[in-house]
Amino acid sequence: MKIDTIVFDLGGVLIDWNPKYLFRKIFETESEVDHFLENVCKYEWNVEQDAGRSLADGTEYLVALHPDWEKEIRAYYGRWEEMLGGEIAETVEILESLKYGGYRILALTNWSSETFPIAHQRYDFFKHIEGIVVSGDEKLAKPDPKIYQTLIKRYEVDPAKAVFIDDSAKNVEGAIAQGMHGIRFLSPMQVREDLADLLNR
Repeated sequence: MKIDTIVFDLGGVLIDWNPKYLFRKIFETESEVDHFLENVCKYEWNVEQDAGRSLADGTEYLVALHPDWEKEIRAYYGRWEEMLGGEIAETVEILESLKYGGYRILALTNWSSETFPIAHQRYDFFKHIEGIVVSGDEKLAKPDPKIYQTLIKRYEVDPAKAVFIDDSAKNVEGAIAQGMHGIRFLSPMQVREDLADLLNR
């Protein structure tokens, strides 16, 4: 069955987003940065905001839990834009070539509804994306099966004709469980090769 739709994750695939960009300015050593992100502002905590919890509620919850780190915790969203790097140019080139090749381009992202508009305004490649499902808007986050179904139904996607690209293995597995093809993003070159294999079948 010929593939007609490519679904991209955003952070880590098309956008170079990394909390370390901010916290390297706040802490003196890389080990301090790692300690803070692994023990205070954890990945799992950030996902709660991506899944719909407000930034204010998430921040106050964590400050109450770690009062000694209040200043640093408040910087997480107070200086959030400093975590944004540039677009990942090689992946954007892949997206553009697919768009010009006639494929539908969609996006499915775990992202807070409060911070996503900032990123959406910043990167020019969004003009090539037909539709985007943002976890914070849906109050659901990957790999919840319901968020893939939201994308499939909203944009009338035939899962058997769609490929989902994400840097998280769990999120790719979630898409595959909903009948989509999946590619885990490791590098733009690897994605280009894996896509070529799929699209030329």
